This record gives sequence, C-alpha cells and structure tokens, in this order.
Amino acid sequence: MTDLNINIIEDGHIATPLGFHADGQHVGLKHKSKDLGWIISDVPASVAGVFTTNQIQAAPVQLTKYTIQSGQLQAIIVNSGNANAVTGPIGLQHAKEMQQVTADVLNLPTDLVAVASTGIIGQVLPIEKVTHGIHQLKATGNAPAFAQAIMTTDTLEKHVTISAEISGTTITMSGVAKGSGMLHPNMATMLAFITTDANINSDLLQKSLSDDVETSFNQITIDGDTSTNDTVLVMANGQANNPEILADTVAYAQFTQMLHYVTEYLAIHMAKDGEGATKLISVHTNGAKEMNDARMIAKKVVGSSLVKAAIFGKDPNWGRIIAAIGATSVIINPQNIDIKINNIAVLLASQPVSYDEQMLAQELEQDEITIDIDLHSGNAIGKAWGCDLTYEYVKINALYTT
Repeated sequence: MTDLNINIIEDGHIATPLGFHADGQHVGLKHKSKDLGWIISDVPASVAGVFTTNQIQAAPVQLTKYTIQSGQLQAIIVNSGNANAVTGPIGLQHAKEMQQVTADVLNLPTDLVAVASTGIIGQVLPIEKVTHGIHQLKATGNAPAFAQAIMTTDTLEKHVTISAEISGTTITMSGVAKGSGMLHPNMATMLAFITTDANINSDLLQKSLSDDVETSFNQITIDGDTSTNDTVLVMANGQANNPEILADTVAYAQFTQMLHYVTEYLAIHMAKDGEGATKLISVHTNGAKEMNDARMIAKKVVGSSLVKAAIFGKDPNWGRIIAAIGATSVIINPQNIDIKINNIAVLLASQPVSYDEQMLAQELEQDEITIDIDLHSGNAIGKAWGCDLTYEYVKINALYTT
C-alpha cells in the first residue's frame, strides 16, 4: 500500500473537514446529558452506509437505508436514550417526522436527511421532545457536543480527526462513534459517523466503506450481541476541491488508508470502553491460509467469555485461548500453534513452554492485553478487539432497561 503521512488533529471534531457543521443539545430523552445532535454539510455530499445485520431493524435504520440509495446526503439527525426500535408503525412514523422536521428547519429536501437512534428498545419515542429539540439545534453550533449527544452507556467520547495530502491537496477526515455494550457488529449498539471534504463519488465511497468494515468495526466484540440499530455513515462533500478520487489509483489507495485509520481507531476505542471493562484485549492472528480465517479466529478468541473472564482475573489461561481457536470452522494444524500473551510465549508448536510467571503476572496487570496467535499455515493475518468480562458488566446490564 502506498505510504501516506497521516497527521492527527488533536483539537479536531466531526465538523473539522471543510464545509461541515454540527451541534448537540439536551432535549429530555436522557436525565441530564445531551441526547440530540446533527451533522450538516454546506452542500449535498456523497454518502455511504453499512447497517446492522440483525433481522429486527429499528425504524431509523429502515428509513436511512432507503434514504441513502440516491447516493447523496446533506444532514444527519441523531438521538440517544431511545432506540425507536420494535415500536410498530408509529416508530417509522416518528423516524419520518424527525427527518421531515430536520429538513424543514434546514430548508432541505427530506431525501437528503438521514436519521439514527440509539438507546432503550421497545419504548415509543417521545417525538414532541425530539421535534422541539430539533428547532433548538444550531446550524453552526457546538460541534464537539455532537459526540456527547450520541452516547448511552459509554463512559468516554470516541472521536478522531486526521489530515493527509492526496494528489497535492490536503484532505481532512473526522469520525465519531458510540458503543460500549451490545457490540458484536456484523454490521451493537454502535453508531459511527465519518465526515470528509474529499471529492469521491458515492459508489466508490460505498466500496471503500464496505471493504473496510470487515477489518475494523466487524472485528470488535464486547458481549456477542448484535443491536437493532447499528449504523455507520460516511459523508464526503468534495469541499477540499481535490481532483476526483477514482478507482484503482494511488489516490484511492491513500483515501482507503485514511478511512481505515479512522475506523480502526474508533473500533479500538469502542472495545476499550466496553461496559464495565478494565482491559482492552487485542488478538492478532498470523500465519493463516486466508484472511477470513485469520479474522474469524481472532474474533472467536476475543469474544470467548472464558478468555475474557480469565483476562479480568489476570489468569494466563492459554488453554481457553487454544480451545477457542479449535472451536472455529477454520481448518488448522493442531500440532503447530504458537500463543503469546503480551509478547511472552506460553505455547510453541502446540506445546506448553516455561515462562517467567512473575513477569507475565505483571503484564496481566496492564490496561491493554495483546494475544498473538501463529497458525503456521500461510501468510494471512487478522485482528480483533474486545475487553474483559467483569462484575460491573453484569451489574450494568442487570439494571439497564431493555
């Protein structure tokens, strides 16, 4: 892949790319925190989206999937605190009302407005609070507040902004996400929104996103549950005035590098902020025959409740790791598997090895644990991210309404 010098913009936000604006407000869907926000582009933007694979899909997902078929979008309205899911025909009516009121306030056609929701499933959305709140949002408002407005059980805002030079033009890209529980995307509840001022058509943007989520958002798992509301949307408004990015070019390869930097950053930080989590777990699979095999094994290991519990207990229980590897449909050589935990070998050629127990115990005290697996069957690699399984996770979800 072509080398690209990516610059991190520390004080960036979702509206840092040229021609974007955002705001977030508290409208009463949650007790105190912000719960309604929007992203606006000065001009219609190319759009791409991926959505939950759960057969039960929330009304906003159904509406937005239909809306973005045109390949153009100019605004996204998002609420938290209520998923507007499994609420029957009134749910779709409310999603359309959110879309219509936003369009009216911004003087846009409804088919340029996407809708997303996250929160409690099965409760009717208090639409009057939402529509009143839409009128309170500002077109050039407090852009950093948008990241707060989409959070539910998240403890940390998740956002990143980068820039890079493509075809002699500086391109800026920002991403913001929420999600800490019900995270097991195939494309949990997870929402992610990405803005860029790059000039790229919607078909190519969709290809880049669809390809990318397979190695980013789809490789995180907190609790193995897939939400009704997962939505990832990318808007590219062309305001950087770069030469149009075309398929099979260096510029496209560089654009996909930027996109992957943003999506992987957001994915890792969602895993790190898993409900009740004390540790980020990263699993790296090497030496697989196929990339899908490597990804499948990495995700199986990081999603294993027994592995997650062992990491919480600071227990180097590699037996649980190799059991998870063998439980997949991937054809492996059971006699030649290596496992390392934070770079300390515990299994080589499928044989236990002696290691410094005190050193490994110290490593397991760290906030980030990396499990490296080598299958010695090929050259493909795969990564996945998750977190430990804690008492706090059970407490949070025992007390959280549907």
